[in-house]
Amino acid sequence: MCGPTTATLRSTTFRNDAALGEMAQIRYLCAMIPSKAPTHRLKFVKAERLRHRTLVEGLFQHGKSLYEYPLRLTYRIMSGDELSDSFRKEVPEGIARMQMMVTVPKKKRRHAVDRVLMRRRIREAFRLNRIPLRDLAQQLPDGAYLQLAFIYLHNENADYRQMENCMIRLLDKLAKKIRIVP
Repeated sequence: MCGPTTATLRSTTFRNDAALGEMAQIRYLCAMIPSKAPTHRLKFVKAERLRHRTLVEGLFQHGKSLYEYPLRLTYRIMSGDELSDSFRKEVPEGIARMQMMVTVPKKKRRHAVDRVLMRRRIREAFRLNRIPLRDLAQQLPDGAYLQLAFIYLHNENADYRQMENCMIRLLDKLAKKIRIVP
């Protein structure tokens, strides 16, 4: 090891006991401040990704659409029986009650870098604002499943703030539609 050890760094950095006391006080006060962290997990797990070909094809064939520029949302509420009929043998494990996918057409965004950027922004806006909709999806009757596809429609990159506002409005529209469905 070329440099000084951690113990020597600590002793040289905090030679003044008053400074050490202030640091300890700051750590203590920071620990006392209540965290604004959500009580639920915001992680976007694999089970929430719409990735099975039969489900994606069924979503675009039988789904309904909502529009909020620059996004279009195609959604489908699928019963458990319809889900099991979509597969030849049995329903694979790891399918959440609400699944989503993001599509950024090559026709709209020619460069892969731009498509990836918009896909990430859309996914992040959804991940942070999906909790009320996920709770509604859990309350759907007969073990129904909610499938979502977000399609980016603009010719230029949108900033995250615009994407998040659009996502919030779209999810509110969808929540109102789901509440009406018997």
